Amino acid sequence: MPNPARIERERLADLLAAAGPDAPTLCTGWTTRDLAAHVVLRERRPDAATGIRLRPMAGWTARVQAGYARRPYPELVRMLREGPPALSPFALPGVDAAANLVEFFVHAEDVRRAAEQWRPGPQPAGPAEELWRRLPTLARLETRPKSPVGLVLRRPDGRSVDLPHRTAPTVEVTGEPAELVLFAFGRGARTAVEAAGPQNALEALRRALALP
Repeated sequence: MPNPARIERERLADLLAAAGPDAPTLCTGWTTRDLAAHVVLRERRPDAATGIRLRPMAGWTARVQAGYARRPYPELVRMLREGPPALSPFALPGVDAAANLVEFFVHAEDVRRAAEQWRPGPQPAGPAEELWRRLPTLARLETRPKSPVGLVLRRPDGRSVDLPHRTAPTVEVTGEPAELVLFAFGRGARTAVEAAGPQNALEALRRALALP
């Protein structure tokens, strides 16, 4: 069975190559060159990647990433496509599939959906069920701390992930798994989701996580 993370790695590399080094992305302040440097650093320099999550190390991460960004752009895309070196934690059995599927899917869409002409349309070919399986964990880690309201993330078939809030009202966000994952990571403005709930809750959510 194909590794879904490998498929998304190739898709991200193809999109980066097609866009060129100076195209916009949905990562605020980053061009495609910056995004390529980020994903290469994450796999090849775990010592510097700590700053992605830990604020005290952010300066070190930014310096190392800037060094990667100065490399020829085709080299960065090639390094991404090749995958992690043998001594990287990402080269351990199972780590690529576990740690990179959502990362590469979201960043591929960061490139694809940044185009001005992007409009909601057919779902990109991708591992919908794998993304759905990961959504509960990432929503609790990434989305709930940022959301000022309770959330129900619902698929069109009725399955849902519930993120209750002790005091605030609840907003129901409906979409396909890929769209819900992107919403959970703050890319809601460029998703095909529909949100329903009290108007004040919708406005608060829009300010925190964005909505179409």
